[in-house]
Amino acid sequence: PAARSKLGLLEKKKDYRLRADDYRKKQNALRALQKKALDKNPDEFYFKMIRAELQDGVHIIKQPKDEVTPEQVKLMRTQDIKYVEMKRVAEAKKIERLKSELHLLDAAGKKPNKHVFFFDTKKEVQEFDIATHLGTVPELVGRVYNRPTIATLQKETLKGATDPAHLKKLAQQRKNQYDLLKQRIEREKAMFVIAQKIQTRKDLLDKTHKVKVKKETTTGPAIYKFKFQRKR
Repeated sequence: PAARSKLGLLEKKKDYRLRADDYRKKQNALRALQKKALDKNPDEFYFKMIRAELQDGVHIIKQPKDEVTPEQVKLMRTQDIKYVEMKRVAEAKKIERLKSELHLLDAAGKKPNKHVFFFDTKKEVQEFDIATHLGTVPELVGRVYNRPTIATLQKETLKGATDPAHLKKLAQQRKNQYDLLKQRIEREKAMFVIAQKIQTRKDLLDKTHKVKVKKETTTGPAIYKFKFQRKR
């Protein structure tokens, strides 16, 4: 109503109810904490007392010291390196197996490199026909694998898939295999970088004077220059 416009917008009843319930819940929690503090025995011992101290009115928990010797840390780093190297070698073997199956052919059936023909005169370039030069039919010129010659086709039938839908399906499967090969190559490179970083951290445990030459990056470990010490 216009007469009550000076009072502002009215809030819904559920807002008041939620606010009241939240207030009662907090008051009950405070009463429970106060009762717990009053009922607590001041002489009660608990193990956290020996790990805490009071500094400027604030309880500070003492952090336990590492109970690991430098030799034990080196041994653990060595075990980590061996594990990462084992996984990297396994990935490398899978990569070689995939390469042998794919014969380094891309998903479209064409090699990334080029096939260059050389001629002596311009007339030969103008009269050049790639199907005649390769001795095959024009329909098979686009292939870089399984491309028989005309003489072979006269003796034998064309082996392999010839249906366009089947060829498209095979091309998609080949593309998936190449995507998997790319992922494995990237994973193998990442494991190699991890092994290098672990080895660097292991080398830093030696008490030899060293100077950092290059900072650590996502693709390589930090590089340090160690002071040469002659071993007796």
